[in-house]
Amino acid sequence: MMRKGGKNGVLALVWFGSIALISWGGTVHGFSDVSPQTGVALFERVLMMPVTEPADAVLIQTQTREWKWNRYLKAALHLPDWLDLGLEHRMRFETYDHPWRSSQPAGQTDSQIQQRSRVRVGLNGKYFKFLFEGQDSRVYLDGVESYVTTAIRNEMDVLQVLASVTVHNVLETGLRTDLHVGRLTMDFGRGRLIIRNDYRNTSNTFDGVHWQLGRDQSWRVRLFLVEPVLRDVVQPDEQSKRSVFWGTSIETDRVPRLRLNAYYFGLNDQRNAIVDRQRTFSTFGTRLYDVPKTGRIDYEIESVWQTGKKGDVDHFAHFQHIDIGYTLALPWSPRFLIHYDYASGDRNARDSQHSAFDTLFGARRFDYMPTGNFGPFFRSNFSSPGWRVIAVPCQGCEVQLKHRVWYLATSRGVFGRNGLHDATGGSGNFLGHDLELRAQWRTNDNLEFELGYTHWFKGSYFDRLPDSAGLPPGGNRGSDYFYIQTKFRL
Repeated sequence: MMRKGGKNGVLALVWFGSIALISWGGTVHGFSDVSPQTGVALFERVLMMPVTEPADAVLIQTQTREWKWNRYLKAALHLPDWLDLGLEHRMRFETYDHPWRSSQPAGQTDSQIQQRSRVRVGLNGKYFKFLFEGQDSRVYLDGVESYVTTAIRNEMDVLQVLASVTVHNVLETGLRTDLHVGRLTMDFGRGRLIIRNDYRNTSNTFDGVHWQLGRDQSWRVRLFLVEPVLRDVVQPDEQSKRSVFWGTSIETDRVPRLRLNAYYFGLNDQRNAIVDRQRTFSTFGTRLYDVPKTGRIDYEIESVWQTGKKGDVDHFAHFQHIDIGYTLALPWSPRFLIHYDYASGDRNARDSQHSAFDTLFGARRFDYMPTGNFGPFFRSNFSSPGWRVIAVPCQGCEVQLKHRVWYLATSRGVFGRNGLHDATGGSGNFLGHDLELRAQWRTNDNLEFELGYTHWFKGSYFDRLPDSAGLPPGGNRGSDYFYIQTKFRL
């Protein structure tokens, strides 16, 4: 029998050998890709192994890299065109010091290795398609007080299993319609309310029905009725009939430089036995934006409003976002952006009005900070201006430098989901500011590397918190977060 050390050595050799093979293949073959941050082409090559559109393509239309890559394994097995097979593995080391969460009372540095593996098996016909996608999310090096939730660890589970029907020319009108049934992931708009998570080690998924009708890329209408899937660390994930999520969305780019998303999402979540945690929300939003182009100003404005009930209390909250950017016609295509975000908070937990914004099933990393075991800022109870510089120094590369300043929207409200709260407001509202440097390199669409460093200069809020808040020792000191990750696909 092979010893454990020998087995690990073989696995490491296979892993690095796979990366070397993909990297070598990608120096010749790739496909045209555009950075979502700068609008600049990262690749100008031709995909060696064209991939048939899978069943979930329109569900995650803005994240084509989630399924479009060279299928080396499929080619090696000589599988037919209608049968899809793809593997993905991502590994990330991340560490940060001076934790602030009340759940980490010793205040020790939290270092982790997070791994996420996925397998996709699809049957792709002209009208009917089927997709199975499994996901395994694990964490290593974690200790007793490490921040580990089901957003980080969710072992051996079904991410997607769905069937779809597509009609490309409905009644000779040129319209396309798609119907999806099963367990699925979804993106809507920029992903602030519904997204197939990327940086996070696990992903949001739903059981139900999704339908869309549209014309090419110019417009589309979407409707869905689903039950959010509840993640479990080791047991199979299940949905609950006491939690129902539905909505509709309109997307159009028919007006030059004025692209529009308008949407309504409804949530009735009665799973929790604690009445105060039950949610019945209606969320209305509009997003206006322009695609970044060299030599002109671009923008993004999103306004979201929520009404309903939080437990037995009336709920009214809102979120506002604005970006203004400009891309210079210079080497590296530098792009400059200024940001501002505001998410309402709850002033008094004991009054008749709940005002903390709920981001539903959205992501935070692309707007704020790396999440993983870090991610102190949630889209609730904050006000934050900031700026960002993005450059493309080489083919497939992207570098970002970002700075944001953070305030509580209301000093009496809860600080995100970190367990910190001063109901008197005596600690003030200044949370500090952060500086982040991030670098990404995609040698091709099968191999990616990324690393980043963030320093969070904590504000006076942490110096003034009462002992009852449970701030760990050293939690008022600045936190350094570092990560390095690689992702490869076969």
